[in-house]
Amino acid sequence: MKEFILRKVKVHEVAFGEYTEVKKGCLTIDAAALTAVLLEDRQMKSVDIRIAAPGDRVRIVPVKDVIEPRARLSAEENPFPGVFSDPHVAGEGVTVSLDGVCVVTTGRMVNFQEGLIDMSGLGAEFSIFSRKNNVVLVIEPVEGLTKHEHERMVRIAGLKAAAYLGRAGITAEWEEELRVPGANLPGLYGTDPSLPRVLYVCQVIAQGLLHDNYIYGLNAQGCLPLLMTPGEVLDGAIVSGNCAAPCHKHTTYHHQNNPIVEDLLKEHGKTLNFLGVLVTPVKTALAEKVRICTQAFKTAKMLGSQGVIISEDGGGNPENDLMLLDRLLEGAGIKTVLVTDEYAGSDGASPGLADSTPEADAVVTNGNGNQRVILPPMDIVIGWPESIDRITGGHAGSLGPDGSVDMEIAGIMGSTNELGLENLTTVAM
Repeated sequence: MKEFILRKVKVHEVAFGEYTEVKKGCLTIDAAALTAVLLEDRQMKSVDIRIAAPGDRVRIVPVKDVIEPRARLSAEENPFPGVFSDPHVAGEGVTVSLDGVCVVTTGRMVNFQEGLIDMSGLGAEFSIFSRKNNVVLVIEPVEGLTKHEHERMVRIAGLKAAAYLGRAGITAEWEEELRVPGANLPGLYGTDPSLPRVLYVCQVIAQGLLHDNYIYGLNAQGCLPLLMTPGEVLDGAIVSGNCAAPCHKHTTYHHQNNPIVEDLLKEHGKTLNFLGVLVTPVKTALAEKVRICTQAFKTAKMLGSQGVIISEDGGGNPENDLMLLDRLLEGAGIKTVLVTDEYAGSDGASPGLADSTPEADAVVTNGNGNQRVILPPMDIVIGWPESIDRITGGHAGSLGPDGSVDMEIAGIMGSTNELGLENLTTVAM
């Protein structure tokens, strides 16, 4: 494997302009040109491009996906391999990102499990996306689309916009660089043989019913566990089409900036040997869960793993996969840590997980999705405010006459993200 370099172009402001470019920390967008690119999809009736900046009294709802703009320095390569291009191997060469910018997709609801981003007020405290300069695509589909067609069209639009904007970073000055060394397994083992060998298992929902992720453009429903380098994960190999609960769904942004991968890279060669990332689909049928977890367990043993971190994607039945794999690993003497969140009732007194096992004695929780909040009204709502009464975390009457919102934080995008890329903090008691 070759070295992977991620160059971060810091962007502090976004505005509309005559050209799409980055100068002195400001991204200007030629809205007409971007609109023309997006409307090439004949299933899109219209798109309204809006900007929401940190501190604005703006609410975005219902949010489908969030993507960081990226571009590859190699002109023939796409930042989302397998989606618009041949599935070249990600995680090698140079990619540039617009750090501080997100593409956010919204519009008419596809599925009830879509979320909310507030750019100020109490809601902003629960979401990292409130601190980003968000380029919001308000997308209107043509009439007669099925839900799956609608979801595909919106997903592709977000990725197209992120790739279009990302190209503005190629000639811009970058301020920070993340380097991921290229190494084969013998090289990883030889870094320091005395250090523990650690594998990261990253769940990706693959359940159908609009609960899907895409690996190199392939719906993960058709995959068994796939071993990836850290660079592949950070370089767009995984794309979200996942309509799981907003608080803990992994958006494409979360995959692009997976903090578990980044933290393990920082410790590689110092306190541990990082073996890579085992991307593991989560399906609904018990037979499929057994099949996938058995294969993940086999791979962990083949790699000589001495420790494993498993992050959950979604909630409910994926916790069966967590516990099944934990039992297998711990039974073989492989120390295992689970990373999840909880649905423990508004008082926190209910069982937080749908499944458990005695072997799961090291669990990190990223919050309780049932925690209730009252969000203040905003001056501007981008999207469909009436959807608040229907999204996860909301209920009939959630949207008050004055525009305030009474809901669970389950409806706030990324509030209890199970990768830990969020504002809540786990405290050991």
